[in-house]
Amino acid sequence: MTDPVLLHVSDHTALLTLNRPQRLNALSYALIDALMAALDRIETEPGIRAVILTGAGERAFSAGADIHEFSESVSQGRAVALRDFVRRGQAMTARLEAFRKPVIAAVNGLAFGGGCEITEAVHLAVASERASFAKPEIRLGMPPTFGGTQRLPRLVGRKRGLELLLTGDAFTPQRAFEIGLINAIVPHDQLLPAARALAQRIIRHGPDAVASVITATTRGLNMTIGEGLDVESEQFARLVGGRELGEGLAAWRDRRSPAS
Repeated sequence: MTDPVLLHVSDHTALLTLNRPQRLNALSYALIDALMAALDRIETEPGIRAVILTGAGERAFSAGADIHEFSESVSQGRAVALRDFVRRGQAMTARLEAFRKPVIAAVNGLAFGGGCEITEAVHLAVASERASFAKPEIRLGMPPTFGGTQRLPRLVGRKRGLELLLTGDAFTPQRAFEIGLINAIVPHDQLLPAARALAQRIIRHGPDAVASVITATTRGLNMTIGEGLDVESEQFARLVGGRELGEGLAAWRDRRSPAS
């Protein structure tokens, strides 16, 4: 069988490719499990400093959940559907959101449903001019279940989020950029180079500092400002006495670039 997720490493960056192009990279249970396993491997590999996530083929980043598989779970009742579908999908997006290495989505085509929820969960996103986004779950008679009702309004604002969630209408990469879902739109043939360039701009900095920024920001968004400031302080304290902070301060005093 073809691997549902491909992993290629170069320049300290892991390229993860959702690999079901014949099904528009639909998020089957096997694909989600493979993605989680790949993240486990990347997390413990010190030579990998950033992750780029994209879709195989020319048509889709991911068209969302595998409806045939999901429908079978629903037919077996509420407990099975919650266990196999909802909890699996929510665990995937939560893992991406909390990952301590930067995760960049390179959205190469359709990002519908769960594909859009992945885009919402990752830290940064670059989209091809050919990309298209949608939250079409309402057309199935259900809300998004991989975190879309929670992350999208937090990202784009309650009213804009609800408009997308309640209409199910597709929207352009330009719209996605305007509302803050993605960071940039690039020509299709420049998508992966642009994502790699963004990754390099991040990993020139120390991995502990990068991880502390990701953790403080991700956790703090769901807290009061006071609680978030405590997390910020905690992340700073973890760096005190470490090599990165010591070298960064020494380099600033000596007016030179920090040693890697």
